[in-house]
Amino acid sequence: MSSSSTKRIFYFDNAKFILIFLVVLGHVISPLKGHDDVLFSLYSVIFLFHMPAFIFISGYFSKGYNKKGYLLKITKKILLPYFIFQIIYSIFYYWNGQTENLEFNLFQPHWTLWFLLSLFLWNLFLYIFAKLKWAGLAIATIIGISIGYIDNIGSFLSLSRTFVFFPYFLLGYLLDLKHLKLIKKVKFSPVIGTAFLLSITLLFALLFPKDAIAWLLGDTSYANMGVKEQIDGLKRLAQYALTVAVIGGFLAIVPSKGFSFTVIGKRTLYIYLLHGFIIKTIQAFISDDTLSTMSDQYFILISFSFVLCIGLGSYFIKKYTRPLIELTI
Repeated sequence: MSSSSTKRIFYFDNAKFILIFLVVLGHVISPLKGHDDVLFSLYSVIFLFHMPAFIFISGYFSKGYNKKGYLLKITKKILLPYFIFQIIYSIFYYWNGQTENLEFNLFQPHWTLWFLLSLFLWNLFLYIFAKLKWAGLAIATIIGISIGYIDNIGSFLSLSRTFVFFPYFLLGYLLDLKHLKLIKKVKFSPVIGTAFLLSITLLFALLFPKDAIAWLLGDTSYANMGVKEQIDGLKRLAQYALTVAVIGGFLAIVPSKGFSFTVIGKRTLYIYLLHGFIIKTIQAFISDDTLSTMSDQYFILISFSFVLCIGLGSYFIKKYTRPLIELTI
């Protein structure tokens, strides 16, 4: 393998590790953000770009959608794990008392599972939109904006998020490595990227309304977010532009060399699917008052999230959960 190819693999694995860490951290601090302004600002910035960036990278690696056997491959790797974990989460929520009745609804994704269902649908969308190229991206963006005007759009089949986040997936598909290299070739790109991300964090701390979190989640209509005005579409368009800019800033600071944690970037699906069981169990058995005392313990919260990623991304966890997650022994 050439040195450039190795660096490319390290680069994307590093990006995925950082993003899965942000996913876990975001879920760890979610119940605490109302008690601390710093956590709220951090949560807001994380949710502005972490899933769009993940989706962007997923689109980048979906360029082989038209190869023979691809549809069967994504059905096995994405759709079947979704159904399996949808059932497991139904049992888990009943066990921890989050739901009173044991019900299995395969079309209303539990918590983080929306990503798998949407990812499967995004890959299907490529059969249409990829052929349209940049015109397809414009159409996907218009659909993502317009879908918010449908009052009853929501989490059923993850429809809202599927359409709202699809432009990031398609953008990732349309861009090549040479385009991403342009970001890294900019002089002092890590410094510029860091300064930009810190500036966005500061702006969010000063200006982002606490009742606007729903805009970052993309899981419901404008009306259900408490607003329904003609200008809402322009707000989402501005959000698209800002998020893409932040993704660019993030990609500028991702290192290209390998680290001890880089290999964890290959196992993000394990962390994504399993971390919720630990976090939800803690939330179920520890009182809200006790949890709230942790809201200003930033080092502990960050360290816990990091250790959770390292543990769930370990070879040991992969070895014993692979048959369930990848459906292979």
